[in-house]
Amino acid sequence: MVCNRCKTAVQTELEKAGLEPLSIELGEVSLKQNPEAQQIKELEKSLTSLGFELIDNQKSRLIEQIKTEIIKLVHYTDTTKTLKLSAILADHLHHDYSYLSNLFSSVEGTTIEKYYIAQKIERVKELLIYNELSLSEISYQLGYSSVAHLSAQFKQVTGLTPSQFKGLQSHHRKNIDDV
Repeated sequence: MVCNRCKTAVQTELEKAGLEPLSIELGEVSLKQNPEAQQIKELEKSLTSLGFELIDNQKSRLIEQIKTEIIKLVHYTDTTKTLKLSAILADHLHHDYSYLSNLFSSVEGTTIEKYYIAQKIERVKELLIYNELSLSEISYQLGYSSVAHLSAQFKQVTGLTPSQFKGLQSHHRKNIDDV
């Protein structure tokens, strides 16, 4: 879950399944009581139809927490980043970064850094489409060292410069979940 609409949709499905949530946070739900097997099966089916997935083992939950932290950092934080991603993840998830990195790579088939860059590029695309900030402001907001660095990374990921992307008639953006 990466937005308030997602949280609302999950809450609705939990209530339909007869489950009482204590809290619903991004990527995590706490229930008042342990659900029965049938309730879990029904919930999983309804959540899957909405594009969600039930995650029931510790490693999968940790990977989802990594993704959620990165998404929050890139898409929902307006301040420039002064801390390193590795320090942020290790601090928020209470695990050594090398463990998180190895786990993420082995399961996802990509590195945390590449996932982070992909999320940042999607955010750059969004901000370019809005056309409210200059490339310099976008670069600063997303913590790039320079406009040149942002432009080089953007071209490496998309095959286009930011200016070329901005000039396209149809902007090819991905859903946050598809990055």
